Amino acid sequence: MFKVSNGCPEKIGVTFTKNGVNFCVYSRLARSVELLFFKEKNSPRASHIFQLSDFTHKTSYYWHIFIEGVKAGQLYGFRVNGDNDQAKGIRFFPNKVLLDPYGLLVDRGENYSREAAIREGSNIDKCLKSMVVDIDDYDWGNDKHPRHPFAKSVIYEIHVGGFTRHKSSGLIKSKRGTYAGLIQKIPYLKELGITAVEFMPIHQFDPTEDHAGLPNYWGYSPISLFSVHRDYSEDQSPLGPINEFRDMVKALHAADIEVILDVVYNHTAEGNHHGPTLSLRGFDSSVYYILTKDRQDYMNFSGCGNTINGTHSVVRRLIIDSLHFWVKKMHVDGFRFDLASILSRDEIGRPMPSPPTLWSIETDPILAPVKLIAEAWDAAGLYQVGSLPGNRWREWNGYFRDDVRSFFRGDKGRLSNFASRLIGSPDVYANQNLEPEKSVNFITCHDGFTLYDLVSYNQKHNEANGENNHDGENNNISWNHGVEGDTDDGNINKLRLQQMKNMLVTTLISLGTPMILMGDEIARSQKGNNNGYCQDNEDFWFNWDDIEKHKALLNFTKALIKHRSLRQGVQFFDTQRKTLSILLEQSSIHWHGTRLDQPDWEDNSHSIMLEVKPATSDIVMLYIFNSYWQALDFELPDHHGKKWLRYLDTNLIDGNDIYQAGQKKYYYTNKYTVQARSTVILLNCNTNHNK
Repeated sequence: MFKVSNGCPEKIGVTFTKNGVNFCVYSRLARSVELLFFKEKNSPRASHIFQLSDFTHKTSYYWHIFIEGVKAGQLYGFRVNGDNDQAKGIRFFPNKVLLDPYGLLVDRGENYSREAAIREGSNIDKCLKSMVVDIDDYDWGNDKHPRHPFAKSVIYEIHVGGFTRHKSSGLIKSKRGTYAGLIQKIPYLKELGITAVEFMPIHQFDPTEDHAGLPNYWGYSPISLFSVHRDYSEDQSPLGPINEFRDMVKALHAADIEVILDVVYNHTAEGNHHGPTLSLRGFDSSVYYILTKDRQDYMNFSGCGNTINGTHSVVRRLIIDSLHFWVKKMHVDGFRFDLASILSRDEIGRPMPSPPTLWSIETDPILAPVKLIAEAWDAAGLYQVGSLPGNRWREWNGYFRDDVRSFFRGDKGRLSNFASRLIGSPDVYANQNLEPEKSVNFITCHDGFTLYDLVSYNQKHNEANGENNHDGENNNISWNHGVEGDTDDGNINKLRLQQMKNMLVTTLISLGTPMILMGDEIARSQKGNNNGYCQDNEDFWFNWDDIEKHKALLNFTKALIKHRSLRQGVQFFDTQRKTLSILLEQSSIHWHGTRLDQPDWEDNSHSIMLEVKPATSDIVMLYIFNSYWQALDFELPDHHGKKWLRYLDTNLIDGNDIYQAGQKKYYYTNKYTVQARSTVILLNCNTNHNK
């Protein structure tokens, strides 16, 4: 059935042709390599075993073989044998069937056992299997990347499974929690007004990996950097998940929405030396991972048991090839790099001033058009917000999150930092000749409280995670406003809604690129759990019934996103792209307190007014923030006797809290009373505000 020849090392992984398939893997120190074929996912043994000779099937560090007669859908794996020299960190596991590090799809039979990959002995009857894919067999039609500039982007962080898994989604059961199910909810995303979805990990992970019997919900534990997660696909045919994912990408692009992937290139599911041998560990553990000084274990800068050795040339190529695959073959528009600072560490874990992997990604021509977003820290204390090497990288701005939370909680001494966050964090970025959108501004993300929980809980409540509430962040900078958790107190609920609106306004109008968390627009709650990594249940999914329940907040959010001119106003309408420092130098902005030209920067101050006059517009904007516990009267500037239109007041009830075209116009002249813990935006009426 199969005809075998030497093959070639020109392309790592599987190269599918009309005549057959070339297989190629890297293993520098292996003595022998076997390629195993399986008839189907539950096969307890290999149907064919091909021995790769180091004379005819090895070139330098690469093992390769060409096999005629192989069809798409063929299941396969590798076994690799070599010396075991623990003092040098060299370990091989000749009895373990390994996934292809470049494999394009993973299949998991009902007999798969993670435990079998951990214990000694063979796991051939319980192994994961890679699948041969004809990756070019797909009709992209006239698909085009939206290519929204960061200046006009609004990012929505989303969990593919959790978005539609709830029964309230109205989808048939087979579509819930799938790529196909998400396609049916694109009209919601389009109406919300976001320009990009940032998917939490969709790389294949091990759904049987658990903690205290709880599943891996988030997926931050990849086993393959080229494979889509099969369990998110309604189509469970051999090649169905890849095409269903591409159908979703194509449908999002048709709705003018970009696709950003949260990628984990800092660790894998193989964990520490007690973990399973699934792929990289079995090919060359000392190359793919950073080892401890005694070479007996793995450095753990990721907090997940191991750390990818991203600086090594082989690993760097693996990462770049993975990124190329997702751009060229899957048409994604950008990447958010989980714990990106790990890629700035050298092969023994020391931070480098000019890390080759980060620069290779930044300067790669294929990646030039895509969005690159970094979580510029790691789990070992390396914090590089504002200092991550490279110029193209945008960064999750942890300072923005913390300072905005503190300001609206009413903490002392936070006003100056809050003001800096409004105008692009010049204390972090302005001296680096960086573009204004360097900062990705967010209040909440998957990791931590949701927006509703942020204003409803003083403490985390992670007991359900089985770690005695010891996991998750302790310093949440949250405030329950008088009662821990849900309450029937109308005054508390009104204040909580007001505070959520305050933080949404700040996120969406501040200089930088805004990101909001799935469900924050409908007050999604996780019951105070700030670390839902293992909570795959309806308490953590998007509840579509909440759309009607929290309609006021949803309408407010949609209106905020729709009127992007407000956000562009604080970005000063500059006609040419300039650095943050130049924008701030050339723009007409003024700070006021309750009295004109008298901002109070003292520690006890809790209010500020920002006046913006964009360079290319005759409109003047006032942004007034009052986190004080009492109402304050603000003097308003006099612009040639023109009146002011109240665009937004978070203290007002639904229908009046934000301007809608056709509504009665509200004008004020000398002063405006800003209620306690509220935000107001006023526009000087020199233009047609119905637009």
